[in-house]
Amino acid sequence: MRAAAAAAATSTAAALLAPGLKLCAGRARVSSCRLPLRRVAAMASAPNSSFRPEEARSPPALELPTPPLSKFKVALCQLSVTADKSRNIAHARAAIEKAASDGAKLVLLPEIWNGPYSNDSFPEYAEDIEAGGDAAPSFSMMSEVARSLQITLVGGSIAERSGNNLYNTCCVFGSDGQLKGKHRKIHLFDIDIPGKITFKESKTLTAGQSPTVVDTDVGRIGIGICYDIRFQELAMLYAARGAHLLCYPGAFNMTTGPLHWELLQRARQPAVCCNVRSSSRYQCRLCCLGTLHACWTFWRGDCNN
Repeated sequence: MRAAAAAAATSTAAALLAPGLKLCAGRARVSSCRLPLRRVAAMASAPNSSFRPEEARSPPALELPTPPLSKFKVALCQLSVTADKSRNIAHARAAIEKAASDGAKLVLLPEIWNGPYSNDSFPEYAEDIEAGGDAAPSFSMMSEVARSLQITLVGGSIAERSGNNLYNTCCVFGSDGQLKGKHRKIHLFDIDIPGKITFKESKTLTAGQSPTVVDTDVGRIGIGICYDIRFQELAMLYAARGAHLLCYPGAFNMTTGPLHWELLQRARQPAVCCNVRSSSRYQCRLCCLGTLHACWTFWRGDCNN
């Protein structure tokens, strides 16, 4: 069986190296032309060979940019959310200001921090980000505080109203207060565990369609929201796009959260050789890596820190 597997692997490799070779039907060896592998290798390395492995990746990986800072302080804000939107906004602002006063250059808020996490609440607390001003008080606060404190702010997420759709949206602000990027949650969380939890985000929310990579003062950041972390392909795409850091604002429930949240963060880091940071609403020791205002090195290749 091992010999057959080895023969199959050899013939497959030969076919990949030289697409013109044919395989015998139902047999794990190269066809009657019986070209030795050294000749196949020579064909692959020939100047006019059609074997171009660099073209196998489309789009090709980007050259990793040098991060503006090699070390900086990060604040992961965990917030107690109430039904009072104005109070939630004031509470978030106070947490951001405290983080900045302690030296943080990058501040992360959790998922849906400006109101209750429920399908009934999403439409009520949703904001029109494009309109801004009074139509988006949470958005306006984040922009103003990022500018006044000169920090990079990954604004967790808020419910966004756009036309007839609602999105779970993360806004990233630069130190000038400008919106650098906006990520709409791609993978909506629908769950039904009898006797424990039933929740379907897709009942009210619309899934985003695009990955989000943002260049900031602290480096290139790939953004996901909560359940997006379950999908390794998104993290790998961000790594290929040159991200130094992956950020996942979350509000994992206390049924599946303790089982998955920390584990998935640790899984993503070695898989893509990026640093992974997340912030959750809930005070659970498994909900985020590190503590508030902890300091890390953010070189992408520094996977042991």
